[in-house]
Amino acid sequence: MVNRIVKNVQLNNGIEMPMEGFGVFQVTDLAQCEEVVSKAIAAGYRLFDTASVYQNEAALGNAIRKSGVAREEFFITTKAYIQEMGYENTLKAFQQSIQKLGLDYLDLYLIHQPFGDYYGAWKAMEELYRAGKIRAIGVSNFYGSRLVDFCLHVNVVPAINQIELHPFYQRADELKLMAEYGVQPQAWSPFAEGMNDLFHNPTLETIAKKYNKSIAQVVLLWNIQRGVIVIPKSVQSERIAENLDIWDFELATKDMETIATLDTGKCLMFDPLDPSEVKRVIDYVKNPVLR
Repeated sequence: MVNRIVKNVQLNNGIEMPMEGFGVFQVTDLAQCEEVVSKAIAAGYRLFDTASVYQNEAALGNAIRKSGVAREEFFITTKAYIQEMGYENTLKAFQQSIQKLGLDYLDLYLIHQPFGDYYGAWKAMEELYRAGKIRAIGVSNFYGSRLVDFCLHVNVVPAINQIELHPFYQRADELKLMAEYGVQPQAWSPFAEGMNDLFHNPTLETIAKKYNKSIAQVVLLWNIQRGVIVIPKSVQSERIAENLDIWDFELATKDMETIATLDTGKCLMFDPLDPSEVKRVIDYVKNPVLR
């Protein structure tokens, strides 16, 4: 077992969460998902992120049980999708997810998208949280104004807001807003799925060579140094290990400022303010294709 120590962050309710984890979005082949999660566990990952709509919760749970690693060492996140919003729906969705994962409790449960009856869903999540069935609750894809409105009208402020964050969409103002409300930012798709030719970007390449690291490693550490949790995904053993090997260097202020110049101020993956995008994510259950 790798003895690498993954740094943690304290959430607004006092519990600790790893700053780097492993995502399983789009790993829909269940045998492959179980295999790559097992590799990630062996490499040292303990934070794993899935969702009901990914349809691979059972594979993740199988890998966890077979790992021989104590349950309390893991930090497991899943999410309730739009069709699972509403008090009764979310209670049912939680039970289905926990059964598929084969777990007694969740470390983190998220509202996946800010649509549908997410206030009813949050009421259910608050009850599950108070009952000790979830250690922390949070949201995903909540843009600034909607997050503020939500924080001001719930009893438990979200511990996490998981959003699109990468060098081409840096959202510095929203990070400041989350800090104001005590909401921890987490980046989904921290590599922007390779869009804008990220893995061959000349600016990132120059910085990576300076530290004798890969562009992927620089991008992950850049977000972590901004206080953002990252959940990279890979099905390749070399990349799985490489993505975790980022704790032996620190990006200089000048390099952080250089990466800041790559910001386009525009999302690449999902715009929650675009009506056509909203329709697309609502239809995702029937048509699980991003573009």
